[in-house]
Amino acid sequence: MSAEINLPAPAPQGSVGKFLKSHMRDYGMLLSLVAIVLFFQYMTDGTLLQPLNLTNLVLQNSYIIIMALGMLLVIVAGHIDLSVGSVVGFIGALAAILMVQYQLHFIPTAILCLLAGGAIGAAQGYWVAYFRIPSFIVTLAGMLVFRGLSLTLLEGRSVGPFPVEFQRLSSGFIPDLFGTAGFHLTTFLLCAGVALLLVGMNTAARLRRSRFAIEQEPLALFAVKNLGLAAALTYLGYLMASYKGLPNVLIIMSLLIALYGFVTRDTVVGRRIYALGGNEKAAKLSGIDTQRLTFYTFVNMGVLAALAGLIFAARLNTATPKAGVSFELDVIAACFIGGASASGGVGRVTGAVIGAFIMGVMNNGMSIIGIGIDWQQVIKGLVLLAAVFLDVYNKNKG
Repeated sequence: MSAEINLPAPAPQGSVGKFLKSHMRDYGMLLSLVAIVLFFQYMTDGTLLQPLNLTNLVLQNSYIIIMALGMLLVIVAGHIDLSVGSVVGFIGALAAILMVQYQLHFIPTAILCLLAGGAIGAAQGYWVAYFRIPSFIVTLAGMLVFRGLSLTLLEGRSVGPFPVEFQRLSSGFIPDLFGTAGFHLTTFLLCAGVALLLVGMNTAARLRRSRFAIEQEPLALFAVKNLGLAAALTYLGYLMASYKGLPNVLIIMSLLIALYGFVTRDTVVGRRIYALGGNEKAAKLSGIDTQRLTFYTFVNMGVLAALAGLIFAARLNTATPKAGVSFELDVIAACFIGGASASGGVGRVTGAVIGAFIMGVMNNGMSIIGIGIDWQQVIKGLVLLAAVFLDVYNKNKG
């Protein structure tokens, strides 16, 4: 008898149109972001992508994106956190008291603030995970509590300014190793290098999936997507290099995006969080400690909200009683617009980041062309409603 060897079949590839239709959740928001950027670039006569405005866009949305990474995990786990805006204000107030009034160095202050954020997340996560109190109620209470504590710490006044070293967390830029006059060569080379690295990683992943006959996107779509990614990152590097280079906060934000992308995509913990949000009873029966996992998602959210509070305070160079007001709405909207499901179990880091940039570009673009804050709120609310409607529609259709 001769042994029969079964080789894996080639990875199935359908037409581009069919693939896009079946993966509209993944590609729809990216195409929407590109369309919104092009629309506001035209409406603002090119102001949107000017190096100065692009830098401001990053600085204005960095803390929203950082919190969206934590909120995504909370939403995927089937919960919500309404307290993040108040935590941002409270941590900024705490940092101001420690650095300005007590003259504590900014490094131990930052560590204490991050620990305080983790403790806040732990306190809220404990009630949600172990007492089964709905996260909406717990974090709504937290929103009120920490807004009140912020007012108590600051005594109703603004406290600042912060030390210059601390301000660099948000307003500083990476140094140029080459010292090129008028052009930040380090920034350009770094962005180009990251673009090549991402294309290489995507190509390696495609080859790996091909060996195991896993369905993947058509080659034409893969090539267009990666060429577009490389071109966009290189162009972004050129624009940033034409001004002051990459902001420090963009480096922090990029590292966190890469870390959380890896955790959600390639780790056991990430898969368990999706299992928890998809079906908590099934996850528990399969051996997952759902209570502890829920607890840690809130601890993680608290730490990221504290980091965002430090970045926001450093950007304003003062702590104010109204810091962080309505931030939770922008963060939650970023996740839902980016494809996260309100019922849990669905959502991607890249989607949350794209959703945050959609909100940021809309805010920035509407401000430049003179749309009032009242109508900005109306438009953002309608965009959020449309995003959730599409999610529910596609889910029911499937």
